[in-house]
Amino acid sequence: MASPSVTTALQSGLPDRYLTPEDVAAIFKVPLETVRYWRKQRTGPPGFRVGVHVRYDPTAVQRWAEQQMAIDAEAA
Repeated sequence: MASPSVTTALQSGLPDRYLTPEDVAAIFKVPLETVRYWRKQRTGPPGFRVGVHVRYDPTAVQRWAEQQMAIDAEAA
Protein backbone atom coordinates (compact mmCIF):
# COMPACT_ATOMS: atom_id res chain seq x y z
CA MET A 1 0.00 0.00 0.00
CA ALA A 2 1.20 3.51 -0.74
CA SER A 3 2.63 5.58 2.01
CA PRO A 4 0.55 8.52 3.24
CA SER A 5 3.16 10.81 1.70
CA VAL A 6 2.24 9.62 -1.83
CA THR A 7 -1.43 10.40 -1.36
CA THR A 8 -0.63 13.70 0.31
CA ALA A 9 1.83 14.56 -2.48
CA LEU A 10 -0.80 13.98 -5.15
CA GLN A 11 -3.28 16.14 -3.27
CA SER A 12 -0.78 19.00 -2.96
CA GLY A 13 1.08 18.40 -6.21
CA LEU A 14 2.91 15.65 -8.00
CA PRO A 15 5.36 13.35 -6.20
CA ASP A 16 8.96 13.48 -7.35
CA ARG A 17 9.14 9.77 -8.12
CA TYR A 18 7.41 7.22 -10.29
CA LEU A 19 4.45 5.45 -8.73
CA THR A 20 4.07 1.73 -8.12
CA PRO A 21 0.84 -0.16 -8.83
CA GLU A 22 0.29 -0.19 -5.06
CA ASP A 23 0.56 3.61 -5.01
CA VAL A 24 -2.02 3.91 -7.80
CA ALA A 25 -4.37 1.51 -5.98
CA ALA A 26 -4.03 3.55 -2.78
CA ILE A 27 -4.57 6.87 -4.54
CA PHE A 28 -7.85 5.73 -6.10
CA LYS A 29 -8.77 3.49 -3.15
CA VAL A 30 -9.26 0.45 -5.37
CA PRO A 31 -7.88 -3.08 -5.03
CA LEU A 32 -4.48 -3.77 -6.54
CA GLU A 33 -6.16 -6.30 -8.84
CA THR A 34 -8.22 -3.45 -10.32
CA VAL A 35 -5.05 -1.56 -11.24
CA ARG A 36 -3.64 -4.73 -12.81
CA TYR A 37 -6.89 -5.26 -14.73
CA TRP A 38 -6.82 -1.65 -15.98
CA ARG A 39 -3.29 -2.19 -17.27
CA LYS A 40 -4.17 -5.50 -18.94
CA GLN A 41 -7.23 -3.97 -20.61
CA ARG A 42 -5.40 -0.69 -21.34
CA THR A 43 -8.20 1.30 -19.71
CA GLY A 44 -6.32 2.79 -16.78
CA PRO A 45 -3.44 5.21 -16.45
CA PRO A 46 -0.55 4.27 -18.74
CA GLY A 47 2.21 2.36 -17.04
CA PHE A 48 5.59 1.18 -18.21
CA ARG A 49 8.02 -1.55 -17.28
CA VAL A 50 11.38 -1.08 -15.63
CA GLY A 51 12.70 -4.62 -15.89
CA VAL A 52 10.00 -6.72 -14.26
CA HIS A 53 8.51 -3.79 -12.33
CA VAL A 54 5.59 -1.65 -13.49
CA ARG A 55 5.76 2.07 -12.80
CA TYR A 56 3.46 5.02 -13.47
CA ASP A 57 4.38 8.59 -14.26
CA PRO A 58 2.48 10.78 -11.75
CA THR A 59 1.74 13.34 -14.48
CA ALA A 60 0.17 10.63 -16.66
CA VAL A 61 -1.89 9.36 -13.71
CA GLN A 62 -3.17 12.86 -13.02
CA ARG A 63 -3.97 13.41 -16.71
CA TRP A 64 -5.85 10.07 -16.84
CA ALA A 65 -7.86 11.00 -13.73
CA GLU A 66 -8.78 14.36 -15.28
CA GLN A 67 -9.90 12.59 -18.48
CA GLN A 68 -12.07 10.23 -16.43
CA MET A 69 -13.68 13.19 -14.63
CA ALA A 70 -14.39 14.91 -17.97
CA ILE A 71 -15.94 11.73 -19.41
CA ASP A 72 -18.09 11.36 -16.30
CA ALA A 73 -19.20 15.01 -16.47
CA GLU A 74 -20.20 14.62 -20.12
CA ALA A 75 -22.25 11.54 -19.33
CA ALA A 76 -24.20 13.30 -16.57
